[in-house]
Amino acid sequence: MSYDSTTDDLVVAARHWWLYLLAGIAWLVFAFVVLSFNITTVWAVAVFFGIMLIAGGIGELMVAAVSESWKWLHVLIGIVAVLGGMVALVWPGQTFLVLAAIVAWFLLFAGILDIIIAFATKDENDLWWLQLLLGIAQILIGFWAVGYSGRSIAVLVIWVGASALARGISELFLAFGLRKAGKKLKMTGALA
Repeated sequence: MSYDSTTDDLVVAARHWWLYLLAGIAWLVFAFVVLSFNITTVWAVAVFFGIMLIAGGIGELMVAAVSESWKWLHVLIGIVAVLGGMVALVWPGQTFLVLAAIVAWFLLFAGILDIIIAFATKDENDLWWLQLLLGIAQILIGFWAVGYSGRSIAVLVIWVGASALARGISELFLAFGLRKAGKKLKMTGALA
């Protein structure tokens, strides 16, 4: 029986479905910690951000090692990301405040961009008005959050917590979907 690379990938993923289950549980625990709105929230968000920056920086340096063009840019981004991650780990409180401000400003600019895209694609997109409403909502939330750092912090916590919660739930669904697929592959003989 011949299988293509997609089937091979599914076989590998199905064998390791429990890793997705563990990841989903970890994301849910992280969401609970973040949404608890206490000092561990500040620490958890800042440390998570620091670890993600360091991992991203290492990834950029690895890309630079094999890249034939723009090697200098990958190295620069990698070094800046690793240094930024270290700063986030050393000063989690300040990192948290800066992230809160960035999220507020991001929402403001993302809302403006969504409104522009909604009007630009109005003729091709029947649901352009949904993107328009989303853009307006983002601008309103962004203005509200930019005006006071306490509101920026609340927006950051809710945004990170909701994202972690959604990621955890999707990882759980993926884990059990892969488990089910693995059982079907076992029955067909593709998974030993």
